[in-house]
Amino acid sequence: MTFPEFISGPYGSVFLYSMLIVTILMTLLVSFRFLMNRRKIGYLSMIVALFIMLAQYGEQIRQVLQPSHSDPAAYAALLLKTLAFVLTNIGIYQLYNATRARDMAVILFFTAVTVLVSLSYWYAPLWLSGSAEQMKLLKPLGMELYLFVLLFLSFLLVNPRIGQNGKYQLMLTVYFVSHTLHMANVYLFDGDQPALALLEETLPFLFHTVLFLFMVERVIEIMQAIYNSSITDGLTRLYNRKYFYNRVRQCVSQKEPVSVIFSDIDNFKKLNDTKGHQMGDQVLKQVAHIMKEEAEEFGLCGRYGGEEMVVLVTDPEADAAELAERIRARVEAETIVTVSMGLCRLKKGFTADESLRRADEAMYQAKTSGKNKVIAS
Repeated sequence: MTFPEFISGPYGSVFLYSMLIVTILMTLLVSFRFLMNRRKIGYLSMIVALFIMLAQYGEQIRQVLQPSHSDPAAYAALLLKTLAFVLTNIGIYQLYNATRARDMAVILFFTAVTVLVSLSYWYAPLWLSGSAEQMKLLKPLGMELYLFVLLFLSFLLVNPRIGQNGKYQLMLTVYFVSHTLHMANVYLFDGDQPALALLEETLPFLFHTVLFLFMVERVIEIMQAIYNSSITDGLTRLYNRKYFYNRVRQCVSQKEPVSVIFSDIDNFKKLNDTKGHQMGDQVLKQVAHIMKEEAEEFGLCGRYGGEEMVVLVTDPEADAAELAERIRARVEAETIVTVSMGLCRLKKGFTADESLRRADEAMYQAKTSGKNKVIAS
């Protein structure tokens, strides 16, 4: 048996479906692993969808090895395909969005519509007339066309509300092409085009490969989000105190020529008392944004606590005093507050604690000697 004969024959179909099952199992493993860690309903939906896909391709293998032209077998295969597509898209949506009551209503609506459309397989011929061969083609037509509707709705409703739009659009495009080829082979060529059948069997590889990459990328996104939340301040998006201190200590241990700028918003308690904490939070974000814009080319910024923000200047060619003055001037010009700033240049023998303490003391001196100024230690 030649390779082309093997691929186009029943054993080739079994091989292709078996490889698809392996790919689905890999995606299932990723989904199950994160369901255990994250307990997110999206992973549960994906797991259910993937199990349905396993059943779908298992049924395809059975049909190849033991051909059956019975209506229940054909209906089961088509129903599994439709349910797998619906649940996959629901799962993808839930991976990026909290499932609210409105979303549950939409999910239940489409589930009900899917059930009703699936019934057309059995009841449509009752009000249609034609030969036995025509009736055989008409039975699955409602569900086949419904998949095109679901593809359109996925582009319209799911795609704008998730990340990784490129991968998702590629998945839907591949699915559309595969389903179109299937429809053309069945309804135009009476299933007698081996080339179209082969494409219909191989294109799902691309779909499931992209789906696997989609899930892996989502895992990476979540891991990055967890890491970022562990090192950044939730309000200002600056690095938190622990991360900033560790970076200072790292620079000191490597004897890098760094400087530390300590800043404190003047009269911040009075601002909170008179204009409320919401205004205070807004001011914190404004000051943090200014500091980050000015310092991102020269080092990194952190929120040290309360209204205290810090800058670690790692660029040896940067003038830390000029940087601090630019930040101070912009805060005064662009916000309703001012800042007092202290600066310490790392010297031989200084520890991380010593550098931070000296910058803090210089900032305190700026506050007690008139505020809205920069003092170097």
